[in-house]
Amino acid sequence: MAHAYTPGLKVVPCTLIRKKRVLPIPGRVLTEKGKEVDALDVIAETELPGKVYPVNIANRMSITPDEVKNFMLKKPGDPVKKGEIIAENKPFISWFKTTVESPVTGTLDSVSEITGQALFREPPKILPLKAYIKGRVVEVLPDFGATIECEGTFIQGIFGIGGETNGEIAMGVESPDEELLPEDIKPEHKGKIVIGGKHAGLAVIKKAIETGVNAIIVGGIHDKDLRQILGYDIGVAVTGTEKIGVTLILTEGFGLIPMADYTFKLIRDREGEKASVSGATQIRAGVMRPEIIVPGFPKTAKECKKDVGRGWIEVGDPVRVIREPHFGVLGEVSALPPELVKIGSGSKVRVLEVTLPNKQKIIVPRANIEVLEK
Repeated sequence: MAHAYTPGLKVVPCTLIRKKRVLPIPGRVLTEKGKEVDALDVIAETELPGKVYPVNIANRMSITPDEVKNFMLKKPGDPVKKGEIIAENKPFISWFKTTVESPVTGTLDSVSEITGQALFREPPKILPLKAYIKGRVVEVLPDFGATIECEGTFIQGIFGIGGETNGEIAMGVESPDEELLPEDIKPEHKGKIVIGGKHAGLAVIKKAIETGVNAIIVGGIHDKDLRQILGYDIGVAVTGTEKIGVTLILTEGFGLIPMADYTFKLIRDREGEKASVSGATQIRAGVMRPEIIVPGFPKTAKECKKDVGRGWIEVGDPVRVIREPHFGVLGEVSALPPELVKIGSGSKVRVLEVTLPNKQKIIVPRANIEVLEK
Protein backbone atom coordinates (compact mmCIF):
# COMPACT_ATOMS: atom_id res chain seq x y z
CA MET A 1 0.00 0.00 0.00
CA ALA A 2 1.29 3.48 -0.88
CA HIS A 3 2.12 5.76 2.03
CA ALA A 4 3.76 9.12 2.71
CA TYR A 5 5.57 10.54 5.73
CA THR A 6 3.88 13.58 7.21
CA PRO A 7 3.51 15.48 10.50
CA GLY A 8 0.73 14.16 12.71
CA LEU A 9 -1.79 15.76 15.01
CA LYS A 10 -3.04 13.43 17.72
CA VAL A 11 -6.73 13.46 18.61
CA VAL A 12 -7.10 10.11 20.37
CA PRO A 13 -10.02 8.93 22.55
CA CYS A 14 -7.76 6.70 24.62
CA THR A 15 -4.04 6.05 24.47
CA LEU A 16 -1.10 5.40 26.76
CA ILE A 17 0.37 8.74 27.86
CA ARG A 18 3.83 9.14 29.40
CA LYS A 19 5.15 12.42 30.72
CA LYS A 20 8.75 12.89 31.83
CA ARG A 21 8.80 15.57 34.53
CA VAL A 22 12.28 17.04 35.07
CA LEU A 23 13.69 19.82 37.27
CA PRO A 24 15.88 22.46 35.55
CA ILE A 25 18.68 21.84 38.09
CA PRO A 26 19.33 18.93 40.50
CA GLY A 27 17.12 18.73 43.56
CA ARG A 28 15.15 16.20 45.63
CA VAL A 29 12.74 13.60 44.26
CA LEU A 30 9.71 13.25 46.55
CA THR A 31 8.05 10.21 45.00
CA GLU A 32 8.88 6.59 44.22
CA LYS A 33 8.32 4.07 41.45
CA GLY A 34 4.85 2.53 41.46
CA LYS A 35 3.22 5.35 43.43
CA GLU A 36 -0.13 6.76 42.26
CA VAL A 37 0.00 10.54 42.00
CA ASP A 38 -2.51 13.31 41.36
CA ALA A 39 -1.91 16.11 38.86
CA LEU A 40 -1.23 18.66 41.61
CA ASP A 41 1.07 16.43 43.69
CA VAL A 42 4.63 17.75 44.05
CA ILE A 43 6.94 14.95 42.90
CA ALA A 44 10.26 16.84 43.16
CA GLU A 45 11.66 20.17 44.27
CA THR A 46 14.84 22.17 44.09
CA GLU A 47 16.22 25.45 45.42
CA LEU A 48 16.81 28.30 43.01
CA PRO A 49 19.65 30.56 44.16
CA GLY A 50 18.43 33.95 45.38
CA LYS A 51 19.13 37.19 43.54
CA VAL A 52 22.55 38.77 44.18
CA TYR A 53 22.98 42.41 45.22
CA PRO A 54 26.46 43.99 45.07
CA VAL A 55 27.46 46.85 47.38
CA ASN A 56 30.78 48.67 46.98
CA ILE A 57 31.87 48.99 50.61
CA ALA A 58 35.20 50.64 49.75
CA ASN A 59 33.54 53.49 47.84
CA ARG A 60 30.79 53.98 50.40
CA MET A 61 33.32 54.30 53.23
CA SER A 62 36.10 56.03 51.29
CA ILE A 63 38.65 53.33 52.07
CA THR A 64 40.86 51.04 50.03
CA PRO A 65 39.57 47.55 49.09
CA ASP A 66 42.12 45.76 51.30
CA GLU A 67 40.86 47.75 54.33
CA VAL A 68 37.23 46.65 53.96
CA LYS A 69 37.64 43.55 56.18
CA ASN A 70 38.62 45.77 59.10
CA PHE A 71 35.26 47.57 59.05
CA MET A 72 32.90 44.62 58.43
CA LEU A 73 30.50 43.65 61.24
CA LYS A 74 29.47 40.51 59.37
CA LYS A 75 31.50 37.79 57.73
CA PRO A 76 30.67 35.75 54.57
CA GLY A 77 27.91 33.22 55.25
CA ASP A 78 26.28 35.26 58.04
CA PRO A 79 22.54 35.96 57.83
CA VAL A 80 21.53 39.60 57.39
CA LYS A 81 18.34 41.61 57.51
CA LYS A 82 17.41 44.45 55.19
CA GLY A 83 18.58 47.74 56.71
CA GLU A 84 20.91 46.03 59.19
CA ILE A 85 24.31 47.72 59.56
CA ILE A 86 26.98 45.40 58.16
CA ALA A 87 29.97 47.77 58.07
CA GLU A 88 30.93 50.96 59.92
CA ASN A 89 33.89 53.10 60.88
CA LYS A 90 34.55 54.49 64.38
CA PRO A 91 35.83 58.06 64.07
CA PHE A 92 36.71 60.28 67.06
CA ILE A 93 33.92 62.65 66.05
CA SER A 94 30.56 60.90 65.67
CA TRP A 95 29.46 63.30 62.96
CA PHE A 96 31.95 61.67 60.60
CA LYS A 97 30.68 58.18 61.27
CA THR A 98 29.84 56.17 58.13
CA THR A 99 27.70 53.02 58.04
CA VAL A 100 26.67 50.61 55.30
CA GLU A 101 23.36 48.74 55.50
CA SER A 102 22.32 45.44 53.97
CA PRO A 103 20.13 45.99 50.86
CA VAL A 104 18.21 42.72 51.39
CA THR A 105 17.25 40.07 53.90
CA GLY A 106 19.35 36.98 53.21
CA THR A 107 23.04 36.23 53.60
CA LEU A 108 26.34 37.96 53.08
CA ASP A 109 27.74 35.91 50.21
CA SER A 110 31.28 37.25 49.86
CA VAL A 111 33.59 40.23 50.43
CA SER A 112 36.35 41.03 47.94
CA GLU A 113 39.65 42.58 49.05
CA ILE A 114 40.40 43.33 45.39
CA THR A 115 37.29 45.26 44.37
CA GLY A 116 36.05 46.27 47.81
CA GLN A 117 32.60 44.88 46.97
CA ALA A 118 30.33 42.80 49.16
CA LEU A 119 27.77 40.47 47.56
CA PHE A 120 24.43 39.88 49.30
CA ARG A 121 22.07 37.09 48.29
CA GLU A 122 18.36 36.75 48.87
CA PRO A 123 17.13 33.45 50.37
CA PRO A 124 16.79 30.60 47.86
CA LYS A 125 13.36 30.02 46.34
CA ILE A 126 11.81 26.57 46.41
CA LEU A 127 10.82 25.41 42.92
CA PRO A 128 8.22 22.62 43.13
CA LEU A 129 7.68 20.19 40.26
CA LYS A 130 4.11 18.90 39.99
CA ALA A 131 3.09 15.63 38.41
CA TYR A 132 0.92 17.54 35.86
CA ILE A 133 -1.14 14.43 35.05
CA LYS A 134 -2.90 11.93 37.29
CA GLY A 135 -1.23 8.56 36.92
CA ARG A 136 1.42 6.16 38.15
CA VAL A 137 5.16 6.75 38.56
CA VAL A 138 6.88 4.29 36.21
CA GLU A 139 10.42 5.70 36.42
CA VAL A 140 12.35 7.78 38.92
CA LEU A 141 15.07 10.09 37.62
CA PRO A 142 17.43 10.52 40.60
CA ASP A 143 17.87 14.17 41.65
CA PHE A 144 15.71 15.38 38.76
CA GLY A 145 12.15 13.98 38.68
CA ALA A 146 10.08 11.09 37.41
CA THR A 147 8.07 9.72 34.50
CA ILE A 148 4.30 9.54 34.98
CA GLU A 149 2.11 7.19 32.98
CA CYS A 150 -1.66 6.97 32.50
CA GLU A 151 -4.32 5.95 30.04
CA GLY A 152 -6.57 8.70 28.81
CA THR A 153 -7.81 11.02 26.08
CA PHE A 154 -5.03 12.90 24.31
CA ILE A 155 -5.72 15.91 22.06
CA GLN A 156 -3.16 18.19 20.43
CA GLY A 157 -3.97 21.72 19.31
CA ILE A 158 -2.50 23.94 16.62
CA PHE A 159 -1.35 26.84 18.80
CA GLY A 160 -1.48 27.90 22.42
CA ILE A 161 -0.23 30.36 25.00
CA GLY A 162 0.06 30.05 28.77
CA GLY A 163 1.58 27.33 30.90
CA GLU A 164 0.40 24.08 32.43
CA THR A 165 -2.84 24.07 34.34
CA ASN A 166 -5.56 21.69 35.48
CA GLY A 167 -9.28 21.83 35.98
CA GLU A 168 -12.68 20.32 35.36
CA ILE A 169 -13.94 20.41 31.77
CA ALA A 170 -16.97 22.69 31.31
CA MET A 171 -18.77 23.16 27.98
CA GLY A 172 -19.30 26.84 27.16
CA VAL A 173 -21.22 26.19 23.92
CA GLU A 174 -23.52 23.52 22.50
CA SER A 175 -21.89 22.99 19.10
CA PRO A 176 -18.42 23.28 17.51
CA ASP A 177 -19.52 26.05 15.12
CA GLU A 178 -20.91 28.24 17.90
CA GLU A 179 -18.92 31.30 19.00
CA LEU A 180 -17.90 31.57 22.66
CA LEU A 181 -19.37 34.82 24.00
CA PRO A 182 -18.71 36.79 27.21
CA GLU A 183 -22.10 35.76 28.63
CA ASP A 184 -21.06 32.10 28.22
CA ILE A 185 -18.42 32.61 30.92
CA LYS A 186 -20.20 32.17 34.25
CA PRO A 187 -19.04 32.47 37.90
CA GLU A 188 -19.16 28.67 38.28
CA HIS A 189 -16.45 28.40 35.61
CA LYS A 190 -13.81 29.64 38.06
CA GLY A 191 -10.93 27.15 38.13
CA LYS A 192 -12.32 25.20 35.18
CA ILE A 193 -11.35 24.51 31.56
CA VAL A 194 -14.00 26.09 29.34
CA ILE A 195 -14.63 24.66 25.87
CA GLY A 196 -15.70 27.01 23.08
CA GLY A 197 -16.62 26.50 19.43
CA LYS A 198 -15.36 28.40 16.42
CA HIS A 199 -13.98 31.54 18.05
CA ALA A 200 -13.17 33.43 21.24
CA GLY A 201 -12.82 37.19 21.05
CA LEU A 202 -10.81 39.59 23.21
CA ALA A 203 -13.84 40.36 25.43
CA VAL A 204 -14.32 36.65 26.17
CA ILE A 205 -10.69 36.15 27.14
CA LYS A 206 -10.75 39.20 29.42
CA LYS A 207 -13.97 37.93 31.03
CA ALA A 208 -12.36 34.51 31.55
CA ILE A 209 -9.35 36.10 33.25
CA GLU A 210 -11.61 38.18 35.53
CA THR A 211 -13.68 35.09 36.40
CA GLY A 212 -10.64 32.97 37.20
CA VAL A 213 -11.04 30.43 34.38
CA ASN A 214 -7.94 28.25 34.18
CA ALA A 215 -8.04 27.59 30.43
CA ILE A 216 -10.05 28.19 27.26
CA ILE A 217 -10.04 25.67 24.42
CA VAL A 218 -11.54 26.96 21.18
CA GLY A 219 -11.32 26.53 17.40
CA GLY A 220 -9.66 29.86 16.66
CA ILE A 221 -9.08 33.52 17.54
CA HIS A 222 -8.05 36.54 15.48
CA ASP A 223 -4.33 37.27 15.48
CA LYS A 224 -5.00 40.95 16.29
CA ASP A 225 -6.72 39.87 19.51
CA LEU A 226 -3.72 37.73 20.39
CA ARG A 227 -1.38 40.69 19.88
CA GLN A 228 -3.58 42.85 22.10
CA ILE A 229 -3.64 40.21 24.85
CA LEU A 230 0.13 39.76 24.84
CA GLY A 231 1.21 43.26 23.88
CA TYR A 232 3.59 41.92 21.22
CA ASP A 233 3.76 39.68 18.14
CA ILE A 234 4.48 35.98 18.59
CA GLY A 235 7.60 35.00 16.66
CA VAL A 236 9.21 31.57 16.29
CA ALA A 237 10.09 31.23 19.96
CA VAL A 238 8.48 28.69 22.27
CA THR A 239 5.26 29.86 23.92
CA GLY A 240 3.96 28.64 27.27
CA THR A 241 5.61 31.09 29.68
CA GLU A 242 3.10 33.91 29.17
CA LYS A 243 1.53 35.29 32.37
CA ILE A 244 -1.85 36.53 31.12
CA GLY A 245 -4.01 34.80 33.71
CA VAL A 246 -5.41 32.03 31.51
CA THR A 247 -4.10 29.28 29.23
CA LEU A 248 -5.48 29.47 25.69
CA ILE A 249 -5.44 26.58 23.19
CA LEU A 250 -6.55 26.78 19.54
CA THR A 251 -7.49 23.43 18.03
CA GLU A 252 -7.79 24.70 14.44
CA GLY A 253 -5.91 27.99 13.87
CA PHE A 254 -6.41 31.74 13.49
CA GLY A 255 -9.76 33.18 12.45
CA LEU A 256 -13.36 32.03 12.70
CA ILE A 257 -12.77 28.29 12.42
CA PRO A 258 -15.26 25.81 13.89
CA MET A 259 -13.67 23.20 16.13
CA ALA A 260 -13.50 19.84 14.35
CA ASP A 261 -16.63 17.81 15.13
CA TYR A 262 -14.57 14.82 16.20
CA THR A 263 -12.44 16.91 18.61
CA PHE A 264 -15.49 18.68 20.04
CA LYS A 265 -17.35 15.42 20.64
CA LEU A 266 -14.28 13.85 22.21
CA ILE A 267 -13.97 16.68 24.75
CA ARG A 268 -17.73 16.87 25.35
CA ASP A 269 -17.77 13.16 26.22
CA ARG A 270 -15.35 13.93 29.08
CA GLU A 271 -17.31 16.94 30.43
CA GLY A 272 -17.15 17.19 34.19
CA GLU A 273 -13.87 15.26 34.39
CA LYS A 274 -10.53 16.77 35.37
CA ALA A 275 -8.05 17.51 32.60
CA SER A 276 -4.46 18.72 32.34
CA VAL A 277 -3.64 21.25 29.62
CA SER A 278 -0.57 23.11 28.39
CA GLY A 279 -0.37 25.96 25.88
CA ALA A 280 3.35 25.46 25.16
CA THR A 281 3.92 25.62 21.39
CA GLN A 282 6.93 25.51 19.10
CA ILE A 283 6.40 25.35 15.35
CA ARG A 284 9.97 25.14 14.10
CA ALA A 285 12.60 22.44 14.69
CA GLY A 286 11.64 20.27 17.66
CA VAL A 287 7.89 20.70 17.21
CA MET A 288 5.93 21.13 20.44
CA ARG A 289 2.14 21.29 20.38
CA PRO A 290 -0.38 22.51 22.95
CA GLU A 291 -2.20 19.60 24.52
CA ILE A 292 -5.28 18.48 26.42
CA ILE A 293 -4.99 15.32 28.54
CA VAL A 294 -7.95 13.73 30.31
CA PRO A 295 -6.68 10.81 32.43
CA GLY A 296 -8.83 7.71 32.78
CA PHE A 297 -10.51 5.28 30.42
CA PRO A 298 -13.37 7.12 28.63
CA LYS A 299 -16.85 5.61 28.84
CA THR A 300 -17.29 5.81 25.06
CA ALA A 301 -13.99 4.10 24.11
CA LYS A 302 -13.78 0.39 23.33
CA GLU A 303 -10.00 0.10 23.58
CA CYS A 304 -6.92 2.09 24.55
CA LYS A 305 -4.23 2.41 21.87
CA LYS A 306 -0.74 1.54 23.02
CA ASP A 307 1.17 2.73 19.95
CA VAL A 308 2.22 6.30 19.29
CA GLY A 309 1.32 6.45 15.61
CA ARG A 310 2.87 5.22 12.36
CA GLY A 311 4.67 8.40 11.39
CA TRP A 312 3.29 8.20 7.84
CA ILE A 313 -0.04 8.54 6.05
CA GLU A 314 -2.02 6.06 3.97
CA VAL A 315 -5.17 6.09 1.86
CA GLY A 316 -8.19 6.35 4.16
CA ASP A 317 -6.45 8.41 6.85
CA PRO A 318 -8.21 11.58 8.13
CA VAL A 319 -6.19 14.75 7.50
CA ARG A 320 -6.31 18.50 7.99
CA VAL A 321 -5.04 20.98 5.39
CA ILE A 322 -2.67 23.44 7.09
CA ARG A 323 -2.10 26.01 4.31
CA GLU A 324 -4.21 28.20 2.08
CA PRO A 325 -6.34 28.09 -0.03
CA HIS A 326 -7.90 25.20 1.92
CA PHE A 327 -6.54 26.03 5.37
CA GLY A 328 -8.36 24.21 8.18
CA VAL A 329 -10.33 21.91 5.88
CA LEU A 330 -10.76 18.31 7.09
CA GLY A 331 -10.99 15.32 4.78
CA GLU A 332 -9.82 11.82 4.01
CA VAL A 333 -6.90 10.76 1.85
CA SER A 334 -8.33 9.06 -1.26
CA ALA A 335 -5.19 8.77 -3.41
CA LEU A 336 -1.38 9.14 -3.22
CA PRO A 337 -0.20 9.80 -6.78
CA PRO A 338 3.51 8.91 -7.15
CA GLU A 339 4.29 11.47 -9.88
CA LEU A 340 5.45 15.04 -9.23
CA VAL A 341 2.91 17.82 -9.93
CA LYS A 342 3.68 21.44 -10.77
CA ILE A 343 2.11 23.92 -8.30
CA GLY A 344 1.46 27.68 -8.41
CA SER A 345 4.98 28.61 -7.31
CA GLY A 346 6.41 26.72 -10.28
CA SER A 347 7.92 23.96 -8.14
CA LYS A 348 7.20 20.30 -8.74
CA VAL A 349 6.10 18.47 -5.60
CA ARG A 350 4.43 15.26 -4.51
CA VAL A 351 0.72 15.65 -3.85
CA LEU A 352 -2.20 13.68 -2.51
CA GLU A 353 -5.92 13.63 -3.17
CA VAL A 354 -8.22 14.54 -0.31
CA THR A 355 -11.94 13.80 -0.31
CA LEU A 356 -13.94 16.34 1.69
CA PRO A 357 -17.10 15.55 3.72
CA ASN A 358 -19.22 16.89 0.82
CA LYS A 359 -17.49 14.33 -1.51
CA GLN A 360 -15.53 17.08 -3.31
CA LYS A 361 -11.97 16.01 -4.16
CA ILE A 362 -9.01 18.41 -3.92
CA ILE A 363 -5.32 18.00 -4.74
CA VAL A 364 -2.96 19.18 -2.00
CA PRO A 365 0.86 19.14 -1.67
CA ARG A 366 1.84 16.48 0.85
CA ALA A 367 3.72 19.10 2.89
CA ASN A 368 0.46 21.05 3.32
CA ILE A 369 -1.41 18.49 5.39
CA GLU A 370 -1.16 16.77 8.71
CA VAL A 371 -2.67 13.44 9.68
CA LEU A 372 -5.25 13.33 12.45
CA GLU A 373 -4.44 10.34 14.58
CA LYS A 374 -7.68 8.95 15.97
